[in-house]
Amino acid sequence: MFRPKLPDIPTTTVTPPPQHSQAPLPSTGRPVVPYVGIGARAVAAVVVVGIVLTALLAAVAVSAVSVAIAAVVLRSLVSSANKR
Repeated sequence: MFRPKLPDIPTTTVTPPPQHSQAPLPSTGRPVVPYVGIGARAVAAVVVVGIVLTALLAAVAVSAVSVAIAAVVLRSLVSSANKR
């Protein structure tokens, strides 16, 4: 009495779509793969050059900060030595 009744699931037959056979494309005599490889190589080269330039910029920035800190310390030492 208190049990729910589930509706009957209708059975449907699924027909697969018809498969079309395609004729092979005519060959132009030029391979396509080297053009894709050249594009991938160019992208890889640009990425590597970008990483190297970013690393060089970071190295220059760290060097500039360290030179600035050394200059402040030396200036402080020289000014305190003149006061004595």
